[in-house]
Amino acid sequence: MERQTGFARNAAENPCNMCMPMGGIIPFKGVEKSMVILHGSQGCATYMRRHMAEHFNEPIDVASSSLNEKGTIYGGEKNLKLGLDNLIKLYNPGVIGILTTCLAETIGEDIDRIASEYLLDRGLNDVSLVTVPVPGYGGSHSEGYWMATRSIIARLSREAPANRRINVIVPHISPADIREIKRILQLMRIEYTIFPDFSDTLDSPFTMPYKKIPIGGTGIEEIAEMSGAAATIQMGVTASREISPGHYLQDTYGVPLYNMPIPIGLENTDKLFAVLKQVTGKDMPESIFSERGRLLDGMVDSHKYNAAGRSAIFGDPELVLAIAGVCRENGITPVVVATGSKSFMAAEAIKSSAAVDVPEQSLLAGTDFARIREHCREKSVNIAIGHSDGRYLTEKEGIPLVRVGFPIHDRMGGQRLLSVGYTGTMTFLDRITNTLLEEKHKNYRHGIFDKFYTGKMA
Repeated sequence: MERQTGFARNAAENPCNMCMPMGGIIPFKGVEKSMVILHGSQGCATYMRRHMAEHFNEPIDVASSSLNEKGTIYGGEKNLKLGLDNLIKLYNPGVIGILTTCLAETIGEDIDRIASEYLLDRGLNDVSLVTVPVPGYGGSHSEGYWMATRSIIARLSREAPANRRINVIVPHISPADIREIKRILQLMRIEYTIFPDFSDTLDSPFTMPYKKIPIGGTGIEEIAEMSGAAATIQMGVTASREISPGHYLQDTYGVPLYNMPIPIGLENTDKLFAVLKQVTGKDMPESIFSERGRLLDGMVDSHKYNAAGRSAIFGDPELVLAIAGVCRENGITPVVVATGSKSFMAAEAIKSSAAVDVPEQSLLAGTDFARIREHCREKSVNIAIGHSDGRYLTEKEGIPLVRVGFPIHDRMGGQRLLSVGYTGTMTFLDRITNTLLEEKHKNYRHGIFDKFYTGKMA
């Protein structure tokens, strides 16, 4: 098994990740009545709004302190406070996330001090400011997501009486995936707090009149009471301890933590129900047991086609780990497993969870698509699974792409792609199998001709 953390080039060529502030914005979209301001240049906020809007097909509002040359030299405190004034006037939020950028971190802006002074100067008691240091050079959007999630809980939670609720902390999955997890918990009649909950805010129904802050998100009071929950289920095994919100609740308030992968695939979804049984004592409902049976039937039906699959998987570490499991349990060999995150926690988790080691497997962390392309060529990959930036592999190598994760910019409905649970896994597996079938029927005649006749007809 080949492992690689980096390579000779100092610049990324077709990056496989986005910057930390991008990931930091998303958890705030899962908080009720929340807004975000980026402390940095105007271009950062503009780029991230556009990037997210193209994926979610929703209006994405992100404020900016619009740091310029003067603010860079003398400090941007005045810009940030003015930006907060305007944001509160226009949106009247209950929570404001203040995220740094490369520029603010490089000039040494103390956003904790600025935020504290701002609340005192303005005499504000009805708005909470959550500061998150997320310079673009500090890591990938995945680390930014977990840092923001932990910071929100650390700022808004407080000592609370013990309750029967279960905290469910989700990684960056689709709004449809969050809705499916909520459906499962509701079918089992489990009291829960899911965080961050952007199932409605980033996939809103059409309503009139237009609301500047979409309805939905985890309530501020719900977040405050997460400290008294019976347990926390965190779908974040690749998040390091220092940025893990589940570990924060465990270390600070003693809330028992059950850390597990995203419930995509038979094994991982079984793990979710095993944990729910352990925590609540409740069995899997008959309707969900039927969904599990249909997934098993679908796996049997499609295994003869999937056995020919040699996959390249890339994207967020948590999603990559789960998809690698789906491939393994369905006979698809995950020969290239890659993430733009520089952490090797995902690679180690994939290696340790593999039922059968794949000697030829390449595990790439902190990589880019130029490097992924090289490994795809070497390993004879015939299917790619990941976000839409992987279309580069289709354009250059003719490898078909199954789109999943973030971002998806060249197709509609990225926010509605369902992959979790037994039903979501079945839908996802069908997409993979049908892609392999389509490629087979499109190319097999050419392959046979080239193999048996080329050079013999001259």
